[in-house]
Amino acid sequence: MIKRTLLLLTALMLTQLSNAQLNGILKKAKDVVTKGGDISQEEAGNGLKEALNAGIGEAVDFLSAKDGYFKSPYKILVPDEAQKVVSKLKNVPGFGNIEADLTERMNRAAEDAATKAKPIFVAAIKGMTFQDAMNILMGNQDAATRYLQKSTFDKLYAEFKPVIQNSLDKVNAREYWKSAVTAYNRLPFVEKTNPELDDHVTRKALDGMFGLVEKKEKDIRSDVSLRNTDLLRKVFAKQDK
Repeated sequence: MIKRTLLLLTALMLTQLSNAQLNGILKKAKDVVTKGGDISQEEAGNGLKEALNAGIGEAVDFLSAKDGYFKSPYKILVPDEAQKVVSKLKNVPGFGNIEADLTERMNRAAEDAATKAKPIFVAAIKGMTFQDAMNILMGNQDAATRYLQKSTFDKLYAEFKPVIQNSLDKVNAREYWKSAVTAYNRLPFVEKTNPELDDHVTRKALDGMFGLVEKKEKDIRSDVSLRNTDLLRKVFAKQDK
């Protein structure tokens, strides 16, 4: 008798709710299940973007300073395909210090270009969707950086290369290299070559940027004290569990 009465009361209560109210209740229940009662997909995405933006800011500040590339682990070396030119010209008048000169010019160009990198990276970060946010958050220590690198590298390369070219011209690196290659190709018994600096410096400069962003991401993931906003603390607490 009691059971029948409870069923009747429940049915009566449900009939008093409109379809819209029922749908609202169901949606809220679904949201709780989907979000795990913890953080939303949007919060996860925004937290990751905040961490990446912080990493980019630090990377740009570090690498754009004098010796940011030149005297750091991200130093850009002469490309392998140019080594034969360098080794042959060391004994040619005017090119005795070609490797050191070229290396410094490439790194100075990268340091100059780094000052203009931030808006390019920030625009790429804004374009990230929230779809993979939770997977990235719960992924490896460098998951966000690798995701950003994989999904935006081609676009970043296309936008950053002209900046690098302009910076190379500022330090006369391309003109210097052109004269070196011309001198090399005039030597007897050598196979003519024309290694390009632009592509090499662009890729290595971007590698340095991503390397520092990765370091920042790992630091935020592992060091609670570096999560200096409420959003970062909330989002990255999820991966600590």
